[in-house]
Amino acid sequence: MVVHDTSHGRSELTDDETDRLFHALAAATRRDILRRTIEAEQSVSALAAAYDMSFAAVQKHVAVLEAAHLVVKRAEGRERLVRADPGMIARARALLSRYEDLWRSRIDRLDALLADPER
Repeated sequence: MVVHDTSHGRSELTDDETDRLFHALAAATRRDILRRTIEAEQSVSALAAAYDMSFAAVQKHVAVLEAAHLVVKRAEGRERLVRADPGMIARARALLSRYEDLWRSRIDRLDALLADPER
């Protein structure tokens, strides 16, 4: 179920989307492909040339990123071009920011407890 936050025009990630996101970002090659496609749209062939692995292996990495909606793939003639999806990257950043806020508040509460031994 997607929970819509209409005050900000964004929607939170579902549990499945969050799982796909973290799975996609778990591999260094996929993080590097994402970085490259943030900088500029890349063909799958150009991406494959950058790694010491088969073309098929790079295609699989791109497919994992695409399943997580971190990249969008499109056909142009015989080439498949890949670009990062800034909307999903923003949603992922918002999710991580919420986790950061949660942990910061827990640390602040712990600091307050440690500062006041009478509590």
